[in-house]
Amino acid sequence: MSVLVDTSVWIDYFRSGNNSEKLDFLIDENLVVINEIILAELAPFLKVRNQRNIIKLLYHIQTLNLEIDWDQIMEFQFKCLKGGLNGMGIPDLLIAQNAQQNRCEIYSLDRHFTLMKEFVALDLLR
Repeated sequence: MSVLVDTSVWIDYFRSGNNSEKLDFLIDENLVVINEIILAELAPFLKVRNQRNIIKLLYHIQTLNLEIDWDQIMEFQFKCLKGGLNGMGIPDLLIAQNAQQNRCEIYSLDRHFTLMKEFVALDLLR
């Protein structure tokens, strides 16, 4: 199964490497996928740090197509709000939808996904 690696994991990986063992394993096993949302969140951060080679490498990772179903996004948001989970950002909802559409696990250090899992069917990498 492919693993959609969220921005939070990549930023941690580039900054401190605290979770590098798990991400290194996923990379070595060719299980990592990415999408345009994650790239759009990462590329400016890396560009500021003058990490153009890393940006190029990220663009070589298999990129999942975004097929945004706005009705489903609104349903995800409704379920989260109804369950008391306020402040769920649209980017996280899009990432969740993209992973669900492509039957991928999500690897994230962002607790939003753990909280969202109560209301939306997600596979999270532990």
